[in-house]
Amino acid sequence: MKKALFVILAAALWSCSASKETKQPPLAMDELAERYVKTLLQLGQYDADVVDAYYGPAEWKPSGPPSDTLPAAAMLAELRLIQRNLQTQPATALSDMEQRRLVMFQKQVRAAMTKIEMMQGKKLDFDTEAELLYDATPPHYPLAHFDSLLTAIDRQLPGKGSISERWAAYQAHFEIPKEKLDAVFQAAITEARNRTKAHYKLPANENFRVEYVTDKAWSGYNYFKGNGYSLIQINTDFPIYIERAIDLACHEGYPGHHVFNTLLEQHMVNEQGWKEYAIYPLFSPQSLIAEGSANYGIEVAFPAQERLVFEKRVLFPLAGLDPAEAARYYSILGLIGKLNFAGNEAARQYLNGTMSREEAAAFFVKYNFYPIDKALQRTRFVDKYRSYVINYNLGQELVRRYVEAHGGTDENPEKRWQVFGELLSQPNTATMLQ
Repeated sequence: MKKALFVILAAALWSCSASKETKQPPLAMDELAERYVKTLLQLGQYDADVVDAYYGPAEWKPSGPPSDTLPAAAMLAELRLIQRNLQTQPATALSDMEQRRLVMFQKQVRAAMTKIEMMQGKKLDFDTEAELLYDATPPHYPLAHFDSLLTAIDRQLPGKGSISERWAAYQAHFEIPKEKLDAVFQAAITEARNRTKAHYKLPANENFRVEYVTDKAWSGYNYFKGNGYSLIQINTDFPIYIERAIDLACHEGYPGHHVFNTLLEQHMVNEQGWKEYAIYPLFSPQSLIAEGSANYGIEVAFPAQERLVFEKRVLFPLAGLDPAEAARYYSILGLIGKLNFAGNEAARQYLNGTMSREEAAAFFVKYNFYPIDKALQRTRFVDKYRSYVINYNLGQELVRRYVEAHGGTDENPEKRWQVFGELLSQPNTATMLQ
């Protein structure tokens, strides 16, 4: 009887203690941000792609070499602690911006936990992985949709042979000679910078350097270094065509990645003091916004007709190309752009194991018109970055819809710049745009 009474009393005391524990206030957001950043920096020691950029306190970086094995259990425990504390934040007492911060932070933590589990060997299908890492559900398109686009392109392409063969022959007339690449790119960058700075107040010291590299899985990459500075690398493994000058100048530079990271640093880190934004984890919802805004930013800076006029007047002559076919070339490119989602389907089937590497490469050749060597390079990109591919096209569509829904239409370009700039300067994730 005494023993039973002791058990009851002990249980009551534990219940009271537990009740007091649950009533403890959650850890402050700044402490959670510091713990999150330190965990990601540690994780980055085991996969160099995890941390795309870091410009926070140097003392937060790991001080010694990593252990031989990934300390997954400890890192997951730390992220779960952060997650629990985020879930108990007093959201009703927060401003709109703080609520956005909280939602974004929770999504970023979930993505980090997913990445650790994947590094441990956890297998996820393409759609589930995309949802957990990037907070987005990739659309599915039947092959008939892509085949109808091929038919439309077939009607416009000159010459004889398969569509991919005719496109390769036609596109060859628009290749930028290697010795003229830098002059063309610098002209595109200068114009993109001028157009962006006419609408956004960027730090006086912001700048970037361009390098030309080879043997990469991507066509261009922005390495943001902090303090408004980026290193942009352009891969010259394959021919670079005239449209890539503005595409890369905008996507990697203005108003794309360079501006996005600069504004996040300026507004989130320096002004708000939100240190979780001092790190950019590549496999996270932030990437969908980053890649989507970088792609849509091309249209913001260079609406179609303005782009055509500028390229014919400036870039074509610099590249030594005849602008007579420019209008038809860009009309065909517009149709080809609608085939971008075909690449997602190839990646989905390849990663899900229902398509071999060779079949995926053949899919890229048929629907994206890649030469076979570039198609195989694309499969290597999918090997490395997996469902990340959705961030370019789905991200672009979500950003476009959001900007247009808030008044940033073709008929109101000033409003488009305004809404786009606000999107770049605030916490946003895919589900927050819908």
